[in-house]
Amino acid sequence: MSACRKLASETRLADLAGLFPPGVAVEVSDPSSVQPAPFAEEAVAMARATPARQREFAAGRAAAHGAMRRLGRTAAPVPHGPDRAPRWPAGLCGSISHCEGLCLAAVAPTQSLRSLGVDVEPDAALPEDLIDEVTCLVERAWLSAQSASVRGRLARLIFSAKEAAYKCQYPVSGAMIGFQDLVITPDLDTGQFEATLLRTVPGFREGQCFHGRFLMCEGVIVTAVSLSQGPRWSMQGSG
Repeated sequence: MSACRKLASETRLADLAGLFPPGVAVEVSDPSSVQPAPFAEEAVAMARATPARQREFAAGRAAAHGAMRRLGRTAAPVPHGPDRAPRWPAGLCGSISHCEGLCLAAVAPTQSLRSLGVDVEPDAALPEDLIDEVTCLVERAWLSAQSASVRGRLARLIFSAKEAAYKCQYPVSGAMIGFQDLVITPDLDTGQFEATLLRTVPGFREGQCFHGRFLMCEGVIVTAVSLSQGPRWSMQGSG
């Protein structure tokens, strides 16, 4: 059974939603299966894409539409903006991610959340030649203290956490930040992590700490970060 089919169970979807504060809806879809056609406003972005990318895009939008319906909303278009980031309907924020065989979307009302980010990766070692590019000195020191048998997978976890934190901050800051602009501090016992910003960007100062959660199951790593509308995130992120 594929990871997507396993994660599509109501129990697993509840586990995924538990990575976020209450009120976030999560849905998954399989890019290898036939999906409903995207809205016309969405499909225009994929007019020149390869068939594989079109299938992946359709699956991601199908997951986003399904998450909207779980919130009791009517599915609405999520087109690309000029920066190619998703543009969510008024009153909603969200995030979409994919890896081979799985697309995942998380959506929430902006009444409670300002922004969120999700990333899904295969639960496999990060290629050795990418570790120095993705991690900073502090993270490599932490990795060196871990068992050699899991070190590569934990490097992948750090990569995924940075992707989720980037997606969460971008709708607020509009800033392109790199791997070396964040440091991840995972807590393997609680399934949580902190992503600390190492430079100031619009809306966030150097030292801003975003709180995130992660899940490693069914052959994938899922990381999630959210920003509340209240003042809590201004000092310690939200969770």
